[in-house]
Amino acid sequence: MFTVEQIELAHSKIKSGAEFPKYIQDIKEIGVAAFEIWVFDSHTEYFGANDFQTKSKPKYDNLTIASNSDKDKFSQYLKIHQKGETDYFTFCKHCAETGIEKWIVDLDKMTCIYYDKAEKKILIENVPSL
Repeated sequence: MFTVEQIELAHSKIKSGAEFPKYIQDIKEIGVAAFEIWVFDSHTEYFGANDFQTKSKPKYDNLTIASNSDKDKFSQYLKIHQKGETDYFTFCKHCAETGIEKWIVDLDKMTCIYYDKAEKKILIENVPSL
């Protein structure tokens, strides 16, 4: 099974959202099947085969998640992040501002789904491959 340290090593090579597909490929190769990132502190829960789970520690002090989601504004923030124009922490602040509570990446389906505080799906996108 994989460790948080292995995942964090792969993540340390990523400087922007533009490099996300390489990160996905790397963690898929070590056995990560899915992961769930919680915006308020960026702790992540990772899932593998045979019900294996592990989670990371928080990456920063708690952010306040807006009660109402703004899909249009979030989509704009996501596009600029994916172009490499914002760093990860800025993207998380943008998520909080627009009401995104978490996102779940499924590496089998190659999807990323963003959710609001009511667990409503705000945006579903395909994870780009290399």
